[in-house]
Amino acid sequence: MYRRILIATDGSRLSRKAIEEGVALARSVGASVVGFHARPPVILPYYAEPAIVLPQKTEELIEKQGIAAAKRYLAKIEAIAKKAGVAFKGAEVVDASPADAIVKAAKKEKCELIVMASHGRRGISRLLLGSETNHVLTSARIPVLVVR
Repeated sequence: MYRRILIATDGSRLSRKAIEEGVALARSVGASVVGFHARPPVILPYYAEPAIVLPQKTEELIEKQGIAAAKRYLAKIEAIAKKAGVAFKGAEVVDASPADAIVKAAKKEKCELIVMASHGRRGISRLLLGSETNHVLTSARIPVLVVR
């Protein structure tokens, strides 16, 4: 059925549920897992008169925090996969569009399924925050398992 499953995480509790479901599915069908996290690029605010520019150290600190968070998120998937006896590979990228990054990663890693959580936003919050899950659903050429 599936030989390679991409499990996307944003570090949330809902993502944890998707990780558990994805790993359980991988175990049941003998598939391997690609844990994936897309972190946003560091974009520092710059203001005009008077110019206030955040120092380079701040940018480096934010970047280091993003890298550390990605490592934690992927380590969670790895631990769950290892406990279940499922082969694991981790991948993370910097991308302003997590949804596009997920679809690209699934293609690059030759995955046959994407597993991810949905926060279930509705109304104005969906309009303002968007829906990465919906974007993946409409742009992926492979099946997507949405966990809630």
